[in-house]
Amino acid sequence: MEQTEKIYDVIVIGAGPGGMTAALYASRSNLSTLLLERGIPGGEMNNTAEVENYPGFKSILGPELAERMYESTMQFGAEHVYGDVKRIVVDGDYRIIEAGKKSYKTRAVIIATGSYHRKLGVPGEEQYNGRGVSYCAVCDGAFFKGKKLAVVGGGDSAVEEGTYLTQFADVNIVHRRDELRAQKIIQDRAFKNEKVSFTWDSFVEEIKGDGQKVTGVVIKNKNTNEITEKAVDGVFIYVGILPQSDAFRDLGITDEEGWIITNEHMETAIPGIFAIGDVRQKLLRQITTAVGDGGEAGNRAFAYIEDLHDRLAAAEAAAETAD
Repeated sequence: MEQTEKIYDVIVIGAGPGGMTAALYASRSNLSTLLLERGIPGGEMNNTAEVENYPGFKSILGPELAERMYESTMQFGAEHVYGDVKRIVVDGDYRIIEAGKKSYKTRAVIIATGSYHRKLGVPGEEQYNGRGVSYCAVCDGAFFKGKKLAVVGGGDSAVEEGTYLTQFADVNIVHRRDELRAQKIIQDRAFKNEKVSFTWDSFVEEIKGDGQKVTGVVIKNKNTNEITEKAVDGVFIYVGILPQSDAFRDLGITDEEGWIITNEHMETAIPGIFAIGDVRQKLLRQITTAVGDGGEAGNRAFAYIEDLHDRLAAAEAAAETAD
């Protein structure tokens, strides 16, 4: 494996909104900063048609917001390379990041790899992603005022987000069991909501559309094998969300599900390794919360580097005095 000669102060893994903000804060603090990303900068923003809940913009296309953030991030000298990170090795005061055929040496790491939604894997899901298929009620609910929606799932997220969507539309929750898995208080709110209906013991077999947008869902009852088609304008899918943290599990900084555990300063159990955004163990996962995490981590990384320099200088001075 080829190791690059340069030693960075900070390497940010992931160029979503949190990662780009962290790189901005770090580079603006005059730290040598590398932004390491395996895809297009912007993360999930590139899959979002319109963003209406980011301050400063009444409405902006997700890819456009990603591009603007990237331009802002790079203005203070941060470097950007593509690479798929396989692991981080802790080597004294340094952290070695192995990505593809290269390795990078740094004093601090900010993990911003995000999470991903578990997919149904049915026809139409990918085709209509962003055109009626969504995984985020807060992001996209307002686009469906006066419409009919299907929400797939029966856990906390599905029921809570389904109830949230009723401020815009009528909601039918499709669940594979005959009872919900959500907390009772969340269930009670849904059952009392006149705009929520339920389809039990059923799976979504296909998401239908007219080539431009979603028009309906094909549902199969697991007990009777009966197939029905419901006319809906959108499908919100909540069958699980998973962290992009496989490369970091051997560090002992995740919980059992793989979410990285941090304190309020984005610090993990390992000094010099921070985590931000959707990969972190948290409740709300939005562009705004990722940006906030990124600013905190960039600032804390600067403090960590300054402290590291002070410790090294003190150690050198003590060694000279001993000689």
